[in-house]
Amino acid sequence: MKLETERGVITISPDVFTSITGAAATNCYGVKGMAVRSKTDGLVHLLRRESMSKGVKVRFREDGAVAIELHIIVDNGVNLTAVSRSIMSEVRYIVERFTGVKVSSVDVCVDSMVIG
Repeated sequence: MKLETERGVITISPDVFTSITGAAATNCYGVKGMAVRSKTDGLVHLLRRESMSKGVKVRFREDGAVAIELHIIVDNGVNLTAVSRSIMSEVRYIVERFTGVKVSSVDVCVDSMVIG
């Protein structure tokens, strides 16, 4: 994504968005981690810290905003609505604050729940 300012052009890599988003989401209460669905067996797997960006999809819109989709695994017994709203709010705030790019939407997909 390219941002033009009066001082020049800033280019932000998509990896920056996925890293910031993954870190913001995993810091929320009740989130065990980011998830990815395996293409071979169809099961959902918990991602390690260094590869958590695979659970994030960022789409760049024509109006200069970004749309974010997160795939997460949550702890057992948490209120899914409250956790999802918390993630949406936190991710929107952190991404806009760090990059200066407007976030048009944050979609949270709860792929699995961990017991224990």
